[in-house]
Amino acid sequence: MKKLLNTLYVLTPESYLFCRNDNVCVQVGGEEKLAVPALTIDSIVCFGKMTVSTPLIQYCGEHGISVTFLSEHGHFMGRFYGPVSGNVLLRKKQYEEMNDEKFCRKFVQTILYAKIRNSKLVLMRAARVCKTESGKENLQKGVTQLNEAAKKLALCENIDSLRGVEGAAATVYFARFDQMIADNPNGFCFETRSRRPPRNEVNAALSFTYMLLTREMQSAMETVGLDPAAGYLHTLRPGRASFALDMLEELRAPLCDRFVISLFNKGQLSQKDFDKNEEAVYLNERGRRTLLSSWQKRKSEEILHPFLEEKIQIGMIPYAQCMLFARVLRGDLDEYPPFVWR
Repeated sequence: MKKLLNTLYVLTPESYLFCRNDNVCVQVGGEEKLAVPALTIDSIVCFGKMTVSTPLIQYCGEHGISVTFLSEHGHFMGRFYGPVSGNVLLRKKQYEEMNDEKFCRKFVQTILYAKIRNSKLVLMRAARVCKTESGKENLQKGVTQLNEAAKKLALCENIDSLRGVEGAAATVYFARFDQMIADNPNGFCFETRSRRPPRNEVNAALSFTYMLLTREMQSAMETVGLDPAAGYLHTLRPGRASFALDMLEELRAPLCDRFVISLFNKGQLSQKDFDKNEEAVYLNERGRRTLLSSWQKRKSEEILHPFLEEKIQIGMIPYAQCMLFARVLRGDLDEYPPFVWR
């Protein structure tokens, strides 16, 4: 199994990144603030306006370190990665399977089963700790509705109908998100899912965390040798990592939603961590630092992988799932084993 390395997040505006003696260095206002051994990191994520030296870009390309550029609010702007890794025959098989309707439907059905099951487990966990009977009843009703949605997946004959069931299940799940953060000490509300742009603090934290996991899933795919753009559930669009978004679906609830719910319920995020305007709410630099610090700690925790039956760090789950899908393409596995949190 691949070793989990660190991600270097650079948040200070106008930073200058360069390399020196196998170290990635960060300079702010002419003063060096940080020097990190390059062997300990596999990716660099830059927020906002900053400069990366050409020698550092060359070094990253030669040593398999990705460099991602995001806006100060976390919108993707671009990504640099060295030579494509993996086997061209693996990608060829991935493309061929996109034309196999039976394979596509089975794979999409599998990941949506896992998504609904993981969402149900998050609701069940929230119901166990809910302090009001009405809240418990509402959460348990959501579990029942998700069970019904899972049964409908078996009846779907095409991917469009599978998408319809997934959308209905997501509506049921997010309708209970406020109940899951009802005890947060700072009075935050979810209301409804809003993305582009996020309309409140909870949606801002969710979107930011989904972005982090999407980037990590894309990196995992490139490491394994899969094409992040060649998806089966999400429609294909130029510049869109459709397959990374596909694989993300089963991981949203256990890795992102549980994490964000915990941040709010523990009071780790306050109003001071967000910037607002007439149209949107975003994490500010302070909020991003708080969330990223907790995210890095969370990734280092270990769990027992349900299929591999071995302990792995949470941050390695995207890589493990990509590796399992590659085994399906190679014929080593009959079908894809999704990740289901236990």
